[in-house]
Amino acid sequence: MSHINIILCEPEIPQNTGNIARTCAATGASLHLIRPLGFEIDNAKLKRAGLDYWDKLDITYYDGLSDFYTKHPEAKVYYFSTKAKHNYCDVKYEGDVWIMFGKETRGLPEELLRDNPDTTVRIPMRDHLRSLNLSNSVAIAVYEILRQWSFEGMQEIGELTKYSWD
Repeated sequence: MSHINIILCEPEIPQNTGNIARTCAATGASLHLIRPLGFEIDNAKLKRAGLDYWDKLDITYYDGLSDFYTKHPEAKVYYFSTKAKHNYCDVKYEGDVWIMFGKETRGLPEELLRDNPDTTVRIPMRDHLRSLNLSNSVAIAVYEILRQWSFEGMQEIGELTKYSWD
């Protein structure tokens, strides 16, 4: 079965990372955090945003981009950026998928985007706006990948609390 790997390069806002951690727990994706982080991992806002899902996460830390690439030389990474030429929906996500997002204030380094034009993708939005929220962008990307995989391994039908669907 294929696997989703979410990479956050130098995230700055703990609530975003907490929300992304919750998305990882809900979808089975692995979370990869590239330092420096703009917060301590035990930050109360981070923990609150992730709720009680921290024990359900596969999370790995790296000391910079070079550490990440050294440990995952085989990874075909899709770089999400507002500066990309390609639409994220035009990609056919196959095998183990690695998706990278940059820091909230500046995104990914432009030299990284320039060096990877074929795997740099964007989520369309209106002109003259800076960007979407990081945790929203990650959720959009993850659910597009899951949609392409026919939501394999995901819950088929939600259960009502008080009633039954029958």
